[in-house]
Amino acid sequence: MSKKLFMFEKPLGMRDTLPFLYEIKKRVRQAMIREIETWGYELIETPTLEYYETVGAASAIDDHQLFKLLDQQGHTLVLRPDMTAPIARLAASRLYKDGNPLRLAYNANVFRAQQREGGRPAEFEQIGVECIGDGTVAADAEVISVMIAALKQAGLRHFTVAIGHIGYVNALFLEILGNEERASVLRRFLYEKNYVGYREHVKSLPLSSIDQKRLLQLLQLRGNDQTMENARELVHSEEGKRAVDELCELSSALRLYGVNDAVKIDMTLVSHMSYYTGILFEVYAEHVGFPIGNGGRYDELLEKFSRKAPATGFGIRVDRLIEALGETEEEVAIECIVFSQERFAEALELAKTKRQEGKRVVLQHILGIHDIDAYSKKYQPITYLLGSDGKGE
Repeated sequence: MSKKLFMFEKPLGMRDTLPFLYEIKKRVRQAMIREIETWGYELIETPTLEYYETVGAASAIDDHQLFKLLDQQGHTLVLRPDMTAPIARLAASRLYKDGNPLRLAYNANVFRAQQREGGRPAEFEQIGVECIGDGTVAADAEVISVMIAALKQAGLRHFTVAIGHIGYVNALFLEILGNEERASVLRRFLYEKNYVGYREHVKSLPLSSIDQKRLLQLLQLRGNDQTMENARELVHSEEGKRAVDELCELSSALRLYGVNDAVKIDMTLVSHMSYYTGILFEVYAEHVGFPIGNGGRYDELLEKFSRKAPATGFGIRVDRLIEALGETEEEVAIECIVFSQERFAEALELAKTKRQEGKRVVLQHILGIHDIDAYSKKYQPITYLLGSDGKGE
């Protein structure tokens, strides 16, 4: 096939970012990061490439979604598929020394291969935080509150944070189904939000009518604080009841933060990220068919890097957030100084002065413009510094 056929093509799932979208992303990014920093979180960066055997294996992203390549020594590398695993590696190896909590934040692109073109990007930007070393519910409440505050600073007004507990779902399924294999089938239905499929599968299971009813009642456990009381009655094990207790404690803490209006309890919530061990959450906004962000507690991930520590955090998809904001173009005022050769020095001084005032300024020689009308539509205002060298005032 001719190389020219690929001249303007991009690899599957990759996207170009044009200036107007870049401006929107920059504004959203800066607003969120400013807010996150006010909560005491420190920004870090990790490499784009990581070892497959460490970060790749720990990431909880399906193997077929990893971009893999070999280095010159024959080691398998991956483009980082998420930021939680690389930060866990960094914290375990260099930062988490004295057992005191770490508050880390990031703004980075992650990479997940797509099997077919379906509108989903293979590279996307995430902004998030990780609170490492604090196993209290207060830490979960903090990261949720940070996330809500950052989303509001970005301009998002109408969104919901659905909160659940993976320990509750696991405990209930183990009580009734008896093994992990059966539980994983039902978890898949919940993750895909396929409640019709869930109901049909439950009805096909060789269970008593009481146990089938309990599994079906799980789908009703979504809403306000009363949901948690109903959830407590449905589960029998200590692990399940402990999960409900943690959610009750979390709800009280979020009420103190003043953010409980943005939160709803969803006991059916599960995640495709296998490293979550407790409270987990997803953010939904109007006009977006997928969660714009998610997070939760992952108390066993750092142990994979030989340093056991509790942790919790969140990540926001910037592309989906911008879609939720509903903005299509960012107006950026860029001035232009059009000059002739005779007045070059004067134009330079004027541009310097305007830039010192914080303005964006383009300096353009008149002979470099082919269509002045089109140019004047792009830049406003335009200052003409034209001399007597054939271009007139």
